Amino acid sequence: MRDIDAAEDWLESWAAGIDARAEQATRLARQVAELTATERDTECLIAVTVGSSGQVLALELDDRACNGRGSELSDRILAVMRAAQSRMAEFVAEQVRGTVGAETETGRAVVDAYERRFPAPPPEQETHDGR
Repeated sequence: MRDIDAAEDWLESWAAGIDARAEQATRLARQVAELTATERDTECLIAVTVGSSGQVLALELDDRACNGRGSELSDRILAVMRAAQSRMAEFVAEQVRGTVGAETETGRAVVDAYERRFPAPPPEQETHDGR
């Protein structure tokens, strides 16, 4: 009889652990879906806001940003966009640490996926964090 009781206790504990991890993963997914990141160029002429999947949600251009060549402007916009996307990877890592934990298999997988998708920009690309 003791073996059956112990097995039932183990099974209940195991199921509770699965339920808790599923709740954490669901909470993480909700939190990540709501994240946005904004970056600005060094002169604060360009600001780009991206959503959790890296999509551009907003682009702000100061009139002075248009005083150069179009190709330079587009390069600067793309650099700021990539910096915002990279910032998103940092924000996701923060959410992972606060929910499922960075040391868990799920946490490592989520952080790794964002870091691969949105790598840090090269050091020469200077932007201002626009949180």
